[in-house]
Amino acid sequence: MKRHLFLTLFVLFFVQWGFAQTHPDFTIIKQIKTTPVKNQQLTGTCWSFATTSYLETEALRLGKSELNLSPMYFVYYSYIDKAYDYVRHHGNFNLSEGGQAHDVMNVIRRYGLMPVSAYPGKKYDLPYYNHSELDKDLHSVVKNAVDGAKEILSPTWFLSFKGILDAYLGAPPKNFSYKGKTYTPISFNKKLVGINPDDYFEFTSYTHHPFYTLIDLELPDNWAHNRYYNIPLEDLMKIINNALENGYSVDWDGDVSEKKWDNKTGTAKLRDIDITRIKKSSFQAYRQRTFDNFTTTDDHLMQLVGTAKNKEGDLYYLTKNSWGNDYNKYGGYLYMSKDYVKIKTIAILIHKDAIPKNIAKKCGIK
Repeated sequence: MKRHLFLTLFVLFFVQWGFAQTHPDFTIIKQIKTTPVKNQQLTGTCWSFATTSYLETEALRLGKSELNLSPMYFVYYSYIDKAYDYVRHHGNFNLSEGGQAHDVMNVIRRYGLMPVSAYPGKKYDLPYYNHSELDKDLHSVVKNAVDGAKEILSPTWFLSFKGILDAYLGAPPKNFSYKGKTYTPISFNKKLVGINPDDYFEFTSYTHHPFYTLIDLELPDNWAHNRYYNIPLEDLMKIINNALENGYSVDWDGDVSEKKWDNKTGTAKLRDIDITRIKKSSFQAYRQRTFDNFTTTDDHLMQLVGTAKNKEGDLYYLTKNSWGNDYNKYGGYLYMSKDYVKIKTIAILIHKDAIPKNIAKKCGIK
């Protein structure tokens, strides 16, 4: 009985952290302490789930207690901002479930954040999130408002829009109780989480813009038109590696639609034909080509939480996904090869202290 209890507790521990370090296919080099794997379920809100996980990991790094933050809180307020932008652009705007890491930071800056216990973000009677109808219903409201505006836009469109959001997600409370104390979303961040959105920066690497400049990266889901620092690929990889080596996780945005992205094996690698083509040019040139011809697409956000080597000694990045802890044999984690990350990374979000000083200086980051 004692041995069985020990094994049960052992398994529960690794289910909690979402990853079994002793798996024979890989040897862990570095693993950053993080929170349990999340599950976005039937939603297209990976940007919020990945960045929420990233924030929880940042809170741990900052010496805070383990938190379970609400991804749907960020979704709610991002939809509000998207709706106003859609109407102000007379419908010439991308209103969808998608988004970017900075959307979460923008919500924190204006509205704060809160735990799942205060805002689960699900009003309907189902055991999982399902936004298949929500996006269509919200889009129809703003489209009808814009299309129906003859001489003047009716102010009632927003009441309808917010009513749908409240019906699906619930209206976020202005005050809530957490462990016996009352907080607002702003005070909760200030006292228990400690995230300053102005301490976080996004980086990308494409040659159609000058390096070491701030750019409006051309992504449909960059609806807020936030700007990214555009830097050489070599520097982008230096930031990733420096961060992980020094205990900072990385909020990662990239392409997961490749043929050798394998959920069954829990690995992501480039095809042999890709490697051959890279050898004929360079990683930077091939990276640009695949972005320009849409073979590298902005699909998904996840979190890099460590490094590992396979049996052949090749470097991989330990990656925390948001599809639940039972979708593959690694408890919701996967391994992306170094070459895959170099080509298929769209952008990253990182704390300023994780940026090597010489790169920060070139970008003008203080």
